[in-house]
Amino acid sequence: MIPEIETKSFAEQKQFQETKLPELLNYVNKHSKFYSDLFKKNNIDISSIKTLEDLQQIPVTTKDDIQKRNDDFVCVSQNKIIDYITTSGTLGDPVLFPMTDKDLDRLAYNECISFQCADSTGDDIFQLMTTLDKRFMAGLAYFLGIRKLGAGVVRVGGGIPELQWDTIKRINPTAFVTVPSFLLKLIEYAEANNIDYKNTSITKAICIGESLRNQDFSLSTLGQRIQDKWNIKLYSTYASTEMSAAFTECSAGLGGHHHPELVIVEFLDEENQPVKEGDAGEVTITTLGVEGMPLLRFKTGDLCHHYTEACSCGRTTIRLGPIVGRRKQMIKYKGTTLYPPALYDILNNIEGVKNYVVEVFTNEIGTDEILIRIGCDAIPEHFEKDIKDHFRAKLRVAPQIKFEEVDVINKIQFPELSRKPVVFFDKR
Repeated sequence: MIPEIETKSFAEQKQFQETKLPELLNYVNKHSKFYSDLFKKNNIDISSIKTLEDLQQIPVTTKDDIQKRNDDFVCVSQNKIIDYITTSGTLGDPVLFPMTDKDLDRLAYNECISFQCADSTGDDIFQLMTTLDKRFMAGLAYFLGIRKLGAGVVRVGGGIPELQWDTIKRINPTAFVTVPSFLLKLIEYAEANNIDYKNTSITKAICIGESLRNQDFSLSTLGQRIQDKWNIKLYSTYASTEMSAAFTECSAGLGGHHHPELVIVEFLDEENQPVKEGDAGEVTITTLGVEGMPLLRFKTGDLCHHYTEACSCGRTTIRLGPIVGRRKQMIKYKGTTLYPPALYDILNNIEGVKNYVVEVFTNEIGTDEILIRIGCDAIPEHFEKDIKDHFRAKLRVAPQIKFEEVDVINKIQFPELSRKPVVFFDKR
């Protein structure tokens, strides 16, 4: 079932959001020290902000702002907080996001309609391969959404292929929620242990944390490797703790659908001006209906393209294309501008590369340098040259390569307290 607002015209969606704006602005002005200070400092009369275009009167909020003044963003007293969540800290210190009872209901609604977008119903049983602990929002959000959907859930958590396959055999789940690269490890384990993985109850996977698609919506190398081995339906989803919402693909596979009842979204350039459709812009969100820690014009750091034509699924909302990269992770290498996902896509397509981490640092002449540390079981003759040839063919430049043991790279990818694999290390 598609929420009615998500089938309305853009004009009707805009009108709906503009009826919510005064409520949001009055709320943060009254309860958020950060935003009340911001309005005073910039002489902003919030009563004059009536349209989405008027939001441009308000300066953007950055990750640095939240890290420096985390407590000043919180809008509720401690006795209203039900759950304490932190961001993963990929680009800095983790940030605390307190969730009220109302916020948890909103989170459940978001994931419920996101799962419905990914062709899921109450008849599904989800094998949940993300953690519910370590102050992580994602696992909790998926659990709440599945519960609201009326579907079944098996909380297996990440890793341990043997336990994952035992769960599939015992419970016959129909869907995974997982990081897509883990599917390759499941397949590898199945092939090594004579498990007939192509004839199981699994029909689909909702994939998080890694891109399944290229910019033209064709499957990325990672997505294609999974599909070539296991013909299950793959759905990408893009989300962040800060927005407490998700952009999830439907069966058309043409971008993640916006939920206008939950988030106002803008796509901005480096000068914080809106980009036109067809240009990549930084995803910038204003949350609707958040009680504990609402945000205005928060710049996520993620660059993507957006699309406005109606989708064949019946939704008329904006769609987000695959993430191009994070603005802060842009690499200038030998005259070429790169983002880490372009490196990952090549590495994921090279047989013999078991795992890897990418390190970027400043060399002795003050320019960006790239070192890729690759885990492999054996190093074939000319393997380094072959890898560099792959990079030159796709990107015109080749990074430094260093071979190490698979276990060594695995330990680097999963530092203590990490909730998801870390494959990019910016040492500039």
